[in-house]
Formats: sequence, structure tokens, C-alpha cells
Amino acid sequence: MAKPVVAIVGRPNVGKSTLFNRLAGNRISIVESEPGITRDRIYADIEWLEKSFILVDTGGIETDSDDLIIKKMRQQAQLAIEEADLLLFVVDGRSGITNLDQEIADYLRKTNKKILLLINKVDDFSLVDEITWQFYSLGFEEIIPISAEHGKNVGDLLEKIVDNLPLLEDDELDNEALNIAIIGKPNVGKSSLVNYLAGYERVIVSDIPGTTRDAIDTLVEIKGVKYNLIDTAGMRRKARIKDSVEYYSVIRTIRAIDRADAVLMLIDATEGVTGQDKKIVGYAHDNGKAIVLAVNKWDLVEKETNTMEEYKKEIYNELKFINYAPITFISALTGKRVPEALELLEYVIDQNSLRIKTGLLNEVLEEAFLLREPPGYRGKKLKLYYATQVAIKPPTFLLFVNDPELMHFSYERYLENALRKAFGFIGTTIRINLKKRD
Repeated sequence: MAKPVVAIVGRPNVGKSTLFNRLAGNRISIVESEPGITRDRIYADIEWLEKSFILVDTGGIETDSDDLIIKKMRQQAQLAIEEADLLLFVVDGRSGITNLDQEIADYLRKTNKKILLLINKVDDFSLVDEITWQFYSLGFEEIIPISAEHGKNVGDLLEKIVDNLPLLEDDELDNEALNIAIIGKPNVGKSSLVNYLAGYERVIVSDIPGTTRDAIDTLVEIKGVKYNLIDTAGMRRKARIKDSVEYYSVIRTIRAIDRADAVLMLIDATEGVTGQDKKIVGYAHDNGKAIVLAVNKWDLVEKETNTMEEYKKEIYNELKFINYAPITFISALTGKRVPEALELLEYVIDQNSLRIKTGLLNEVLEEAFLLREPPGYRGKKLKLYYATQVAIKPPTFLLFVNDPELMHFSYERYLENALRKAFGFIGTTIRINLKKRD
């Protein structure tokens, strides 16, 4: 299921990035007093009251002249509106309504999107009525005064956001099909792979990076197995995202990953692992998706003895955080080893849904504790009382211990490796949660 998208919109310097950082819990966006500092759009996963959504921070809507209002607004806001399920329209409570606020409000009211009007920079809540009355003229029912800088009324805002999010429904996909998101940076061969599998040119293939703007679904059946192939737009480094269209294609890629059973991450054999590759597959890893790494354009690489093994070492060295993901070497153009990639995808989906019996799980972990005692801290050592699996997709384990703070990250990794050695979990992350036993 794809997560809902909530976009923050408004004119420059009303505090959109400050609000984004407050809601995200981190100082992610650059915040300066100079208008227009947010040039690249930024997203974050937000969770509140057991509901999740993608928050998007957009640049300020501004115009060079009155004649350019529609053009500029479409560039900056229309695509945000198009992708968003809910819009947060931010205005400045100190400066009051400006002509630009009014123009933006007129534009937003013509959409069918749910909109919350946020009056930011309200530092003295005893003056709320006096500050907010003028903003009713903008024509929005829901008006929420906040101070993003000081966090005032942000909790109430989050409750309002989740109350207004659409109910998540199953995506309109074939229930019997395995949903595979094909991801990777532009020009890595995603569309070529889909076309090879589909047997016809379902997706426009071009050597110009960024041809594919939207996530496109293609249902194919191969050897009795149905696959829903989600060909996503290529994700670029932020420095190369030159327009809103390309930025919002990143959001579409994220939503495609959300609704996928597994992710096929394509790496360009002629370039190797790039920083952008790490970011792309990192989102899939963080969201517990089953992952297969496919090195594409392998037919273009000059090979010697052990070339493949050396290449694998390089990939795992660069992508240490997903050393659990299997690697295959393919050519989307010729179809070389593409069937192997499909088999691996089926396998990692099964591994992502693997359940371990409680008795067997405790035997393995108890043996791991005996073979290697946890390090001590201030005269105390971590003790395991009981363990159980609490979730799949990804496999998640709850360990009842004497003190969760005694778990060192290196020992947690050791336990993860012990679980992998015993049960496999190929192609899937493992999550270990700790709880103090009363």
C-alpha cells in the first residue's frame, strides 16, 4: 500500500522548512531567513498515532511578475497538489495576508484537495483570535494557528493531519501477482528490462536519462508466475533535479517501493555503485522490503577470471547495510540471466515472510549467547529471558531482556548474523526490538 502524501505549500519565508523539520523531528531542510533558500524538494517518512505518511517540503511559490503567476504556480505547486492527498497551506501570522497569499489561496481553492490553512509564527496564543480572524477571508474551513519554531500546537496539527488522511486501501493490482518495483538511477536500464519481460515496448526506452516520469505497472506471466512490474522514474542526485516534474517523480518512486512485495535494484555495471544508488536502495532497506541487486549491462564489461566475484565484493563493500541482498548479473538488452533475477525475487519474497517457531528461535538465540557472551557495562551483562517473532515483512523479533540499554550495536549485529546462519533470511532485513522484563 502506498503511503499518503502531505505537501507543505505557501509563499517564500513563511516557515515551511521550519515546520517540515519540526514534524520530521530532524533538522533536514536548510532553514535561513533569506527567502527562497529551499530549492530542492525534500521528503520524510512521518508516523503519528500508528498512521504513516510522506511529508514533502516544497520551495516557496513566488512570481517574477503578475503575468507569470499561473506559470510559476504550476511549476512549484501544481505537481505538489497532483501528488498530495493533503495540503498544508502555510501563511505568516506576523505579516498578515499578502497579495501573493491571496493568489495562492484562489488557486488552491479550485482544486479538489483537502487543505489545512496553517497560520505560522503565532508566538502569543493569547492573541490567537485577534491574529486569525483576518485569515478567514482566504476561504478555508480548517484554520490552525502554530509556531513551528517553538513547537506550539504542533501536536494538535499532527492529529488534524492524520484525521484528514485518506483510508489506506489495497492498490488496484492483481492480487495473485508479485508486485516488483524496479528501481535505480536514470539510464540504468529499468525500462529496457520491463520491455524485455513484457515482450514488447510497453515503456518508452531512450538513452536520455529521466525519460520515464511516472511509475508504470506492467502485468506479465512467466512460467506460470504473475509479476506486476512497476517501472519507476529514475532517481537523480538533488543537484541534478532541475524541475518540479523530476522531483515529484522521486515521490512516485517512493510510493512504488511502498506498495511493492520486493525491489529489484539495478546497478550500472559500467559505473559501479554510486552515492545515489545507496540512497535509493536505502529507502527500500529502511522500509523492510525484500531486495535483489541486479548489475545490469554486464554484457558491456570486459571480463577476466573472478571478475564477477570481485565485482560482488566491491558492491557489498559499498552497500554494507544490505549485505544480505543477493546479487545477480544481467543484461536487460539481451535477457542474459533475467530468469535468474526473477527466481531470486520469488525467493526473497518468501524469506521476507518467513516465520520461525518460538521454541526453535529461543534455542538458536540461547546458543548464540552461550557461544559469545555479551560485553559487560558497569559490572552488568545483558541477559536474554525470552524471544518471539512479532511480525513479518520484514521479520521482526522481540527480545525480553534485563536491561535494553546493555545491548551494544555490535552484539545486536552478532545476533542478527546468528539468525541468518540458522534460518537464512536472504534478501530481507531483520529487525530486533528489546523490551525490559518486569
